[in-house]
Amino acid sequence: MKTYNFETIGTRYETGSAKWREIRDFFKEDPGDIIPFSVADMELETAPEIKEGLKAYIDQYVMGYANAPAPFLEAVCGWMKRRHDWEVRPEWIVNTPGVVTAFYNAVHVYTEPGDSVLVMSPVYYPMYRSVKSQSRNLVETVLVNKGGRYEIDFDDFEKKCALPEVKLLLFCSPHNPVSRVWTREELLRVGEICLKHGVVVVSDEIHFDLIMPGYHHTVFATLPEEIAANALVMTAPSKTFNLAGLQTSNIIISNPELREKFVAGFREREVNPKCNVLGMEACRVAYENCEEWLDQVVALIDRNKKLVEDYAAEKLPELKITPMEGTYLQWLDFRAFGIPYKELAERLRKEAKLFFDDGYIFGAQGEGFERWNLACPTRYVQEAMERMEKMLRS
Repeated sequence: MKTYNFETIGTRYETGSAKWREIRDFFKEDPGDIIPFSVADMELETAPEIKEGLKAYIDQYVMGYANAPAPFLEAVCGWMKRRHDWEVRPEWIVNTPGVVTAFYNAVHVYTEPGDSVLVMSPVYYPMYRSVKSQSRNLVETVLVNKGGRYEIDFDDFEKKCALPEVKLLLFCSPHNPVSRVWTREELLRVGEICLKHGVVVVSDEIHFDLIMPGYHHTVFATLPEEIAANALVMTAPSKTFNLAGLQTSNIIISNPELREKFVAGFREREVNPKCNVLGMEACRVAYENCEEWLDQVVALIDRNKKLVEDYAAEKLPELKITPMEGTYLQWLDFRAFGIPYKELAERLRKEAKLFFDDGYIFGAQGEGFERWNLACPTRYVQEAMERMEKMLRS
């Protein structure tokens, strides 16, 4: 078995990285010892197979306008079958520059101004923006925090779905930021309720390859055919293989009517739904050659998760750790420390030099929480816990 290096990473300061730019803007100079744990990309080197594959591609091909080539589509279908037991046909795949772009388009094409869109909060903040920026009304059903683990309030969920103005559900699976991997039974209830009330499901499954040991992810489209036909599944290699900068997503829509509307929406707004050629090639190479790399990354994230849990249990028992079932995003509850949530964020940055994504950006239910990206070398996690402890005990 090949062993990959997940402990060496070059600096990303002044490379255009979004998370590192935030640090630069905060400190106005290179801080040197800062650890970034915010934006959801990995502080890990790109899989060597992907780097070598892109070099070979550049040597052989002209990088002009292109549609998705057959080998790319075959690789996507093969990945879905091997990793998720999901039979996907090439014609179901619609390529977009990203999942966020895709659910903005879904809000545009499946609802009208004045309609309502449902989300399960706290949730990935661009979902809120995709609704409010397009003159749609946001309806929230709040996830229930039961002893640190989040569950769907199905009574409230059905009540909201039954509202005649609710036309669309933006659904996060696995859920960002609370890291839930929904069970098949939970997904069936979501699908049945939405089908009953005529609510189309947009299932954002961008983290679906990052599932912790002991949990199993069910793709929404593998539910019974009637439910699957009422849904779009949004996937990408970007979280799985740290390829967000290549802007390649695969939106999989088995229902021809929903698919035609989705594609027409891009054309109507003069947005080109094609991906870039390097993104498609990187996706192909990753899906065909990098499963072993991914398995080792998941093991690394699991180790980092356990380090946080064990350290907190021993030295910061007030810190409540949400079980991280999937994604690489740890949801931390700091409320027991009694620090106002905006002050908490400021102190973590200034005193501990730790940059997380502040919980309140995911909705009011996130106040007092922080989201920690654990896709990084383990030594960073150890040092971060030590800094955090020192700040909280000061």
